[in-house]
Amino acid sequence: MAGLMAEELKQRGKVFRSERGSAWEFEQWRPQAIRKAFEELGPFYTKVGQILSTRPDLVSEPVRQELGKLHDQVTPAPFTVFEPVLEEELGLDWRRNFREIETARPLGAASLAQVYRVTLRDRRPAVIKVQRPDIEPIIRADMAILRRATRLVGRCAPKFTSVLDLDAMLGVIFDAMRPELDFRLEAGNMDRARPIVGQFETLSVPEVLHATPRVLIQGLAPGYSIRDAKRPDFLLDERLEIGRDLLALMFHSYFIHRTFHADPHPGNIFVAPGEKASIIDWGMVGSIDRHLSHSMVRVLLGLVLNDAPTAARAWTEMGYLTQWTQLRAFASDMALIVPKVHAASLEELNFGVTLGTVLRQSAKRGIATSPMVSILAKSFANLEGAVRYLAPELMVVEVFQEELPGILFELAAELFSPAQTAKLFTDLMLTATTGYDSIRSVVHDLADQELSVQVRKGLQPDVGGSLLKKLGIGSASLLAGALAVHLLRKR
Repeated sequence: MAGLMAEELKQRGKVFRSERGSAWEFEQWRPQAIRKAFEELGPFYTKVGQILSTRPDLVSEPVRQELGKLHDQVTPAPFTVFEPVLEEELGLDWRRNFREIETARPLGAASLAQVYRVTLRDRRPAVIKVQRPDIEPIIRADMAILRRATRLVGRCAPKFTSVLDLDAMLGVIFDAMRPELDFRLEAGNMDRARPIVGQFETLSVPEVLHATPRVLIQGLAPGYSIRDAKRPDFLLDERLEIGRDLLALMFHSYFIHRTFHADPHPGNIFVAPGEKASIIDWGMVGSIDRHLSHSMVRVLLGLVLNDAPTAARAWTEMGYLTQWTQLRAFASDMALIVPKVHAASLEELNFGVTLGTVLRQSAKRGIATSPMVSILAKSFANLEGAVRYLAPELMVVEVFQEELPGILFELAAELFSPAQTAKLFTDLMLTATTGYDSIRSVVHDLADQELSVQVRKGLQPDVGGSLLKKLGIGSASLLAGALAVHLLRKR
């Protein structure tokens, strides 16, 4: 399949050159051809293209910009394509459920589904999301092909795959896409997200009215895409508060709930003056573990404090070091990046692109990152781009700083929960046991006059008789910060 894509691009290039001849024009045309090739190859490749659109470490800027159109500018299919799906999911008389359905033009066209506006029997406005027919076997087949391709790349370019686990990254994408293959899972995501989103005064999630595996009916989100928002139509405080709440929601999702909207591009955020902003399309949701979440907090703390070494150390904790890691060079890279981010607004700096720059530099310096970072980068870059349309004056670092006390308080509550207390207690017991065994071994060697010291190359020594080593420096730092906030709140 990938070979077909390359051959198709080659043939299109020959045709274009024979017709127009200009090398400059060809360079302008090529990103469009790549985007169309991803779209024509199918839904899974479209998702891969969306991921690549947020990875300047992997693709050039013109191609990245063009692939960004795959989020919500996929060529729509005629409504007749979706009628068999509606008949199978809702019955032959499915039209009786609606007073009206606008079939001429979809509200949205994505790689896996299309969305149409409907009026219910009780005259309430709503939308119906219909999955493209026979999409699941296509995606599974594409997934199998891409897995084989990534294993081939791994054998041919071991140095490249040592810092970028393509097979694991594909697995992360596929897991995040599962709710898009069964709309009942997406409906569950919406129901779980609604009370979390509802904690922010300016945000909401539409009501789920009915869900089957391939059809989802939900309340109509008022307004229009945030991309089309005209700032003068909104009060200054209103649009700033919406933007601030969107950023704050994502911080809470990453660091407290550790489950987040993985595709909050501008087409999935609807706004209107005097209305709450609606976050739609919860089919792609990501989840991260506690360790990765804590490391991300420390990266942002480094930005808040304009502390490049802290940000660099925390970034390395999100992945692992390879045999050819250049830590000092990466620290120098971060020393150039962090001051630019520290005091920049969304209007002055594209935070998502900067994140991509860090990814590129970390890979260049031999630091492997977690496969989940691709989904996180996609999520954050999309959200930041959406907020920029409405409130470009906002500073990402400043919003994080405002939310930090609440985040640390929640982390403190988690650290002192029964489960975490039990874990800490077992870590202490294990540390005490290993420490006692180590001391006894040293005393024995001294008695036998056979004491020797072994040094292990690398930056991550064996976990031994230190509680900091058991917990990790990052977790220990967060523990101290969370404890301080907990005590202050208690006072």
